[in-house]
Amino acid sequence: MSAKKRDAELPLTPAVLHILLALAGGGRHGYALMQEVLALSEGKVKLGPGTLYRSLQELLGLGWIEESAADPVDPRRRTYRLSRRGRAVLQAEMSRLAALVETARARQILGAEGTR
Repeated sequence: MSAKKRDAELPLTPAVLHILLALAGGGRHGYALMQEVLALSEGKVKLGPGTLYRSLQELLGLGWIEESAADPVDPRRRTYRLSRRGRAVLQAEMSRLAALVETARARQILGAEGTR
């Protein structure tokens, strides 16, 4: 994917960003994704089933995620993993956000360590 095309897909919605970030840690099924997003965001982002599964369908269509092997505990569960293209988009978005943080630091909006 060209950098120009990838950058045209940015910025990501908060739901998509958190889903891709959760999948960067490994494949997960839907409920595990909801729990991982909740943990990564320290409870600040709660994806409901409608938002999650609508986003997963969109991400599958874009080729940013793929279905992986069936869950060994429950083969009916659909498990998802980040694709190579999805990883490139996530890296581009994280670079974009890092540049914004640097701008905020330069303008003394954030300290050297940032704020929570």
